[in-house]
This record gives sequence, structure tokens and C-alpha cells, in this order.
Amino acid sequence: MDDPLVYLNGEFTPLSQARVPVLDRGFIFGDGVYDVVPLYGRRMFRPAQHLARLARSLRETGIPNPHDEATWLELIGRVSAALPASDQLVYIQVTRGVARRGHAFPAHVTPTVFIMANPLVPPSREMREQGVACVSIEDQRWLRCDIKATSLLGNVLAAQHAASHGVTEAVQFRDGWLTEGSSTNIWVVADGVLMTPPRDNLILEGIRYGLLEELCGAIGITFQSRRIAREDVTGADELLMSSASKEVLAITTLDGQRIGNGVPGPIYHALFDAYQQAKRAP
Repeated sequence: MDDPLVYLNGEFTPLSQARVPVLDRGFIFGDGVYDVVPLYGRRMFRPAQHLARLARSLRETGIPNPHDEATWLELIGRVSAALPASDQLVYIQVTRGVARRGHAFPAHVTPTVFIMANPLVPPSREMREQGVACVSIEDQRWLRCDIKATSLLGNVLAAQHAASHGVTEAVQFRDGWLTEGSSTNIWVVADGVLMTPPRDNLILEGIRYGLLEELCGAIGITFQSRRIAREDVTGADELLMSSASKEVLAITTLDGQRIGNGVPGPIYHALFDAYQQAKRAP
């Protein structure tokens, strides 16, 4: 659809007709949060976890949650039902609302709510079979990366760094320690153990963070959440990324250097298969 139906502040309207005032704090300050819910076969994947993360981001930024879970699910369902694609990504954004420009929170402001859906385009077969190339970059973002905020300039610059090098993602390090990608969580495999940075303010805990931890428990892979040094990343047996759109994907080169054997490894294949089963589960 060239002009899909979207939801904006109580109305369902074609995307081309959706309008937000220029004094919306999301436009002026990036003062808002968002989340992205995947749908497979028109069925939402882990919606409770996504809405819980949205609620947490709203709470951490002091923005009132405009809807309860049932209403969110109804709105998402109506927007997604208007899109022909069976597999989708539904984008939800809540900003603090419209107010005269001033840095401190304004009083008595109604949050702006926006929802749209797009077809989910999975990684290509070639990417699945061969893995992808990435570059490393110093993490120069703010210190509240655990909030899924719309103010994403640091992530945008990291993603552009990857794009300008002709690779899929930028793997970020802060003071020599792994954090995450520009829009992905990063996973390190060594001696059969899947490792990822701890849940703290330096990373966004992707929904796949908890999912992969669950999958590891189900299929017998040891899981560790801990600080990971750069040398552990470059010397890994396997390196993976995860996100709503990429699901789980193998990184086979970093900064032009081969990771492990230079091909997607057994832990990746096991987790990818388990992920597909989780998508089909009732």
C-alpha cells in the first residue's frame, strides 16, 4: 500500500493525511518513546513484552501512558488489519505532546500517539546462509540507552557509519566494552556459550534478549549476561545480532576480519531454528 491507514490521536487516517503540529515536543526535542511489534501471519509476536517495554520507557521519561494494554492491542490490531501483508512491523510512538517550547516538562499536556504498520522484510537467503559484514565504532550516545527514545541521532550516525562502509551494522564499544549495534543487540559465542552485555543503562534490552535467553534454556545452550571486552568479540567463535526485523543473524566479518570460521556457526543455526519454532507457537 502506498498510503496505508495509520492511527493518530484518536483518528484512523491515510498516512499522507496524518499531521502533527510543529510544536509537538517529539518534533522539537525528540521528547518521546517508541516500540516496534512484529506480526507473523497477522499474529502479534510477544505483544505483552513489547507493551511492557513501552510502558517502562514512558514511565522512565515521565510521559503518562495514554492507553491500557487492551486498548493498545485493539489499536494495533485495527492498523495492522488494514495492511495486506501477512508479516508486518507495527511502529508505535508516543511523544509528550504539544506545548510552547521550553525544556522542562509542560503541565497539562496530552501525549501524541501515532501507530503505523509496514510489511516485514526479512533478511535475504544469502544473508542467512553467508552471514553479514559489520564495522566497529565507539559508542558516543547518551547514558540512558535502556529507554527506547525517539531521540536517536547517535544511533542514526552509527547506522550511517555502517552504510558508508557498505556493511550491515555498526558494532559499538564504550571504553573497550561491547554495548550493542545501532539498532540491534549483539551476541558473542565462545566455547559453546552465548554471551551478551548485561541489562543496564548502556543498552536497550531488545525483546529478543529475553527470547534468546529462553531459547538457550530450551535447547541446552549456556547463556551468560556479562561485560564483554573488545578482544572477546574479535576472538569469538561466532558473533550474532538480533532485532525485530533481523530476528537473529550471523556476523561473519568485523572490520574486514573473519569471525570464527567466517561462516554462520552451529549456535546461530540452532537459535535460528528455535526462533522459527517460537514464531509458530500458539
